[in-house]
Amino acid sequence: MSSKDVVQQAQQLWSMLDDMSQDDPQAYQTFIQKHMKEGLEFSSPPQVHSCVRTDILGPKKGVLYVNICGWKRVPAAPDPSKPVPVCGGKLETHTDPDGESYTVLDVAFSPSELRRSEQCRGGGGGGGELDPQVYLLALSFAQRQHGLSLSERYRIHSAGPRGSREDVQQRLECRKQPGSRPAPGGAHGPDAVSSPASLLQHISSLRLEDTENQSSEIVIGPTAAAAEPEQNKNKKALIQVISSSYAPLQPQTPHYQLLVIPGGGIGSRGTVELTVELPRVLSVSECQLSVSQTDVLLEVEDLYLLLVELPEAVDEDSASATFNRKKRRLTVRLDVL
Repeated sequence: MSSKDVVQQAQQLWSMLDDMSQDDPQAYQTFIQKHMKEGLEFSSPPQVHSCVRTDILGPKKGVLYVNICGWKRVPAAPDPSKPVPVCGGKLETHTDPDGESYTVLDVAFSPSELRRSEQCRGGGGGGGELDPQVYLLALSFAQRQHGLSLSERYRIHSAGPRGSREDVQQRLECRKQPGSRPAPGGAHGPDAVSSPASLLQHISSLRLEDTENQSSEIVIGPTAAAAEPEQNKNKKALIQVISSSYAPLQPQTPHYQLLVIPGGGIGSRGTVELTVELPRVLSVSECQLSVSQTDVLLEVEDLYLLLVELPEAVDEDSASATFNRKKRRLTVRLDVL
């Protein structure tokens, strides 16, 4: 739509409003108040509720901070059993005062969703702690939207949000505003300009299309993909609807190395050394280790499961284990019988 067309539509809108003010002053006042209120709410900035920190496992390892925001531009789910609309901003990488790099992402929910989450957590819906499911949904969104592999473990960042409120708003508003694309030909149909409200909505929609060409389409329901134009099918959606339930991943088999080290002294039959790479483990306390004469069983809840048959019978009582926190590596040593 050209600038000339927009001007013509705007002139038509003002003419209709002028007629309304003369014919029905009360309706005119109600219309103006309603749209001023909606405009103020829609233009209100996102409010950061909390911030979580997690590890990026791939494609490049790093640290991710996710600002959890409430934003009135994001619609709420119709009811708790329905998928949750989520809006995400762009990824930004920064460097802290110590020279360490980190990545920031802003994820926005409807404020009512955050209040509902607080109530589920028992916080009464007034700035309290969120239900953990919200944080897991935000991390799931980050993985899907930006192709990241993230640790399932996170912690609340006590220092508050990463970046100023202005930074958060700018990152989120660089994407297209929520809304729906008009049906083809709707601009010229008989209902397109039948009222000031419909005309105002139509002008707004067309202006968004012209000024936000690089933004992605909106997906707010299961049928949206079918109605999406062909040229936009490969674009990522600003608002994605993700399941309100979170299914944890199945435990993985970690990479490991098994060695038999010959004994160096008289009567020593050697040592069996098992080295296991555990990039998603932060502390040895997360590991459950069981040793028998013939095998070793390692479990890390929801993350790793490893059962290794030993090449030699070992003395169970001789078992020792060390965890290198920097390399995230567990080493188990056992004396051969």
